[in-house]
Amino acid sequence: MTGVVAAGRVALCAGLAALCGLPAACGSPPKADGSEGAAAASAPIAVGGAIDRPGSLSLAELRAVPAVTQTVRYGMGAAPKRRTFTGADLWSLLESRGIQTDAAVEADVLRKYVVATGSDGYRAAFSLGELKPDFGNRGSLVAYAELVDGARVALKGDEVRVTAPGDVRSGRYVSSLVRLDVRASVSTKRAAGGGASTRFEVSGAVLRPTTFDLAALQALPAIERRIGTSIYRGVTLWNLLGAAGFVLDPKVKGDVLGRYVVSTGSDGYQALFALGELDPGFGAQPNLVAYEVDGAAVGARGFARLVVPNDARRGRWVANLVSLEVFAAP
Repeated sequence: MTGVVAAGRVALCAGLAALCGLPAACGSPPKADGSEGAAAASAPIAVGGAIDRPGSLSLAELRAVPAVTQTVRYGMGAAPKRRTFTGADLWSLLESRGIQTDAAVEADVLRKYVVATGSDGYRAAFSLGELKPDFGNRGSLVAYAELVDGARVALKGDEVRVTAPGDVRSGRYVSSLVRLDVRASVSTKRAAGGGASTRFEVSGAVLRPTTFDLAALQALPAIERRIGTSIYRGVTLWNLLGAAGFVLDPKVKGDVLGRYVVSTGSDGYQALFALGELDPGFGAQPNLVAYEVDGAAVGARGFARLVVPNDARRGRWVANLVSLEVFAAP
């Protein structure tokens, strides 16, 4: 994760309790001298979807949460932008509202995502797996200020925006934020009997639904990634999906950023990834569908498994892969 964290997630507890209606308060009220703008200038953010306590989130409430400061760099070319934002941690805000999960589904939180929507309808999706501290830990903020010439000032027009630290472009830095919606995968795939897989299908919002066996997978351009002491060989998840072709609406700006892919193992275990997380022009995560490890077949993990190098835990390393489905957020 690119960024400098000035106040950790642990310190958010008191402020987040206040957002949930609990008897706690922290932070100082907005300044009246205009250095961070007037709280009333920004419309409340609607927080909904698969949340126990949906509602709205005002600029004043955001400022009541202990602030996190984060330096990010993005932009292609010789002179990428460098900006330092201040705001509230996105994962902690969602968690404080109660992310709904099914206790009967293993790691159900990894099957969910959040859509950030701006006042102009522009939107971008983030998988909860990439935000969750013990998995992707990307540390996105709901930012309301930035550092300019050494002084913290409000974002233009007292807007609120989402950050996407680590992204190489700013497409998921949704500005003039008006909605945050937690959604569950709409995949209907179920357990396929378990055991070692021999093929998987790519389906959903793709131009060429395709079934891959080992020979078809090995026919695609291969890469190798060293993770710990092991070397994995396979195909990048992005390139594999690209071979099937994405169904995108040319009238929707950044339509790929509102889409996600669900991976399913033979035992029904699932993990979700936002396409913006995978796209080399945005999140650029180096995930791959591996068919070899240290020169040998992946064996009991099936002929192919997902490998997610930058996750702290391996909950999204789906083994015995049988399906990859691409969907558009509703």
